[in-house]
Amino acid sequence: MRTVLVVDDEPQLLRALQVNLQAEGYQVLVALDGMTALQHAENHHPDLIVLDLGLPDINGVDVITRVRRTAGTPIIVLSARHGSEDKVRALDAGADDYVTKPFGLDELLARLRVAERRLTASDGGEQLSVVEASGFSVDLINRKVIRDGELVRLTPREWAILQLLVRNPGRLITQQQMLKKIWGPAYGSETQYLRVYMGQLRRKLEADPARPRHLLTEAGMGYRFEP
Repeated sequence: MRTVLVVDDEPQLLRALQVNLQAEGYQVLVALDGMTALQHAENHHPDLIVLDLGLPDINGVDVITRVRRTAGTPIIVLSARHGSEDKVRALDAGADDYVTKPFGLDELLARLRVAERRLTASDGGEQLSVVEASGFSVDLINRKVIRDGELVRLTPREWAILQLLVRNPGRLITQQQMLKKIWGPAYGSETQYLRVYMGQLRRKLEADPARPRHLLTEAGMGYRFEP
């Protein structure tokens, strides 16, 4: 049974999430503020964290930063803040995903399942070798991409971007994270590089590059791979 830590300063929402997540088979820890959340994270080592950004004592981004110093626990941010700047700050601090209030329980459960799939692979010591998508597959060990039975030739930059995305299925990778990891810290604002390379990857891999199914853009934030 997976343990989920839910952090939100709205008691009614917190109780509703606790009841619904327990009904889905999760063990649920709750916290109304950031310091209690950090204590639970340290003492109980939850498998997943659902975290509101607007907490009464410390900012949710600070909670993410402090959790990330010692743990790689998947963190799904749950917040009423709609601006992309808040989302990017949370994701850059180490959050794995972002759900905006108001939200549907089905959406949150879907995000939790994506995070759990990554946990399952990690728990089993499993190394991703081949990632399958409709129409193409990515062999991460041999650094090969096959589309419709044919080898697709990628440049080193294209491969680096694709590898980063497919190793994190369903996870939003911010523009800044991608640029710093692939080009280096000095390139954190050169977002036009990503637009060019993502366009090239879509033309090589997507059935309809203008309406991509797998290599998705989150406007103003980053990119996501959906198998």
